[in-house]
Amino acid sequence: MKKYIYALGFFDGVHRGHGALLRRCRELAQAPLEPGAVTFLGHPDTLVLGITPGLINTAQDRKRLLEEIGGVNRVVELPFDRQLQAMAWDAFLDMLREQYDAAGFVCGEDFRFGARGAGNTELLSHYCRERGLPWAVVPEQLCRGQRISSTHIRQLLEQGDVEQAAEFLGHPHILTGTVIRGHQLGRRLGIPTANLALPEGLTEPRHGVYACRVRLEGSAYAAVTNVGTRPTVDGRGITVEPWILDYSGDLYGREIRLEFLRFLRPERKFPDLDALKAEILRNAAETRDIVKN
Repeated sequence: MKKYIYALGFFDGVHRGHGALLRRCRELAQAPLEPGAVTFLGHPDTLVLGITPGLINTAQDRKRLLEEIGGVNRVVELPFDRQLQAMAWDAFLDMLREQYDAAGFVCGEDFRFGARGAGNTELLSHYCRERGLPWAVVPEQLCRGQRISSTHIRQLLEQGDVEQAAEFLGHPHILTGTVIRGHQLGRRLGIPTANLALPEGLTEPRHGVYACRVRLEGSAYAAVTNVGTRPTVDGRGITVEPWILDYSGDLYGREIRLEFLRFLRPERKFPDLDALKAEILRNAAETRDIVKN
């Protein structure tokens, strides 16, 4: 039976602070132990504080980042429900050992767990020492002299500063989605877009046009991407519409991953469709250069 050293946290964004946790987890997980991560399907603040912050990633993207960037071999996704909220801190650790084969733990210095947040790093250390389990506490991580946090990264995304967000994340901000049918306006303009619905509960990036890279079935493409309501055509609702450059083919129902590289301009209403098309073509040329370089 495999045993795991688990990094503990919510891991929204899987940023560089989380990266330090995950590196320490991999260091402790010497064979036959393997590295893993424990996260939650819902944000704990929903029950604890009655507030649900906008998230950086979907649960699917968070799991993918933990595996691909974090290098863990197992991701445990727990429902943060009333039962888990009321569980004593030591019962929570016991549960991970009994049900998920935990053999050690890593957490950040401000990590709290268990009913009323009673569990802390001191109690975790005592628990592991008593049972002869490996453990580690990772201090907070800084970028540009500032503490790395999911909250700050959300603020950067809301401002459209995806370049600085990538510095704090350690990778581009990503969004994975399934292509849905739109109104076909882009196709009529000769600029066919792959329409994605912004998943409910995610932080809305600043509305505007971004230079992006698209990952599609093992290949990468440049994509000029509009996030917003499409005011020139009186659009409704928030959509994410990448025009994938140098790609032709039917994308409906297929999954694509967007990587946001640079904010190009705010969304605005153009006087007519010809003006809109000319500006998109200019943005496409910018995007090619950004992705190439």
